[in-house]
Amino acid sequence: MPVDDAPEDEGQGSPRQTFNFAPGYHGVVYRADVPDRGAGHRRDQGDSQQDSAASEATSSQPKSNESGDISVKYKMQSMQWGLIPFWTKRDPGYSTLSKTINCRDDSLSTPGGMWSTMKAGKRCIVVAQGFYEWLKNGKEKTPHFVKRKDGQLMCFAGLWDCAQYEDAQDKRYTYTIITTDSNKQLKFLHDRMPVILNPGSKELKTWLDPKRHEWSKELQDLLKPFDGELECYAVSKEVGKVGNNSPSFIIPVASKENKANIANFFANASAKQKSNEATKLEPTIETKEEPKESQVGQDQPVPQVIAKAAEEEGSQEVAGLKREAPDADGDAEEEPPRKTSRVSPVKGRQSRINPTGNGNKSPVKAKQSGTQKITKFFANSS
Repeated sequence: MPVDDAPEDEGQGSPRQTFNFAPGYHGVVYRADVPDRGAGHRRDQGDSQQDSAASEATSSQPKSNESGDISVKYKMQSMQWGLIPFWTKRDPGYSTLSKTINCRDDSLSTPGGMWSTMKAGKRCIVVAQGFYEWLKNGKEKTPHFVKRKDGQLMCFAGLWDCAQYEDAQDKRYTYTIITTDSNKQLKFLHDRMPVILNPGSKELKTWLDPKRHEWSKELQDLLKPFDGELECYAVSKEVGKVGNNSPSFIIPVASKENKANIANFFANASAKQKSNEATKLEPTIETKEEPKESQVGQDQPVPQVIAKAAEEEGSQEVAGLKREAPDADGDAEEEPPRKTSRVSPVKGRQSRINPTGNGNKSPVKAKQSGTQKITKFFANSS
């Protein structure tokens, strides 16, 4: 489809790129480049406001080439969703705007009505990736996203208009989307759906043709349910709140790509558990070095000193121990046991270091032979 003009991506009134498009937002509209009065310039379709722009309309009329064919230019324009008729004198407010976001196809089949001027010379195409519809199940509503199965953009049949309020210099361009009966694929979801035309098709060109400035049965017959294949699936309920915006809104709830899917949560936990079990089954080999003499006292176990009681009594002196004096009766006290020390052999495999204890028992102290019960002391004194 040819495009001779397009809106700026940024700035006031630029199209809004979002995954949660609400009434009042600016969207992209594709239409024939005709004056704001629409194609045809029939005086009974205009009012004094539009007549004042007659000179502009005449200069914007499609011109004929040498062969006599009228050359038509097409453009993409940023417009606000929710149609405001040209005769509106003041801002109607959001509540009124939200009531004209859609236009029923059967309301265009009869002459007259608020759509008569728009359907004759102000037809357009609304470009979108898809649309949301809510499935009602009692009090619960589940949002569903609908898009073309072939991945192409959707072209909704629509109507546009231009209004200029009193004492205002700026013009306000708005549009509405035409709806029809749902096809068999979407009957379970809702009884209405947008009129979808195929890009570059004969039907789309007929709908936009500015030479057709009178409503006809041929134009009415274009408004029918879509006969192509669509994809429809449940999405996050977060899309129901105006202001929320996320690419996840068009991802199926049951999809593996959806991080909020509880099934994916348990699947990831199970996979992680299996991974941990596989890691535990792998043999681990620990290597430990024997402590060197220079490492003793540096987080290494020291040789244990075990005191052993003397097996035999003797009168031999032991270096480092003091010999007790004999009793008055001349009976010498028994010589205290001699203490000996020995180094335990270093084991081939060391035990693990315990950070809260040294893992060694206190050395067993030998009972001195001179130690006696206190009762024996009193018996001797008596």
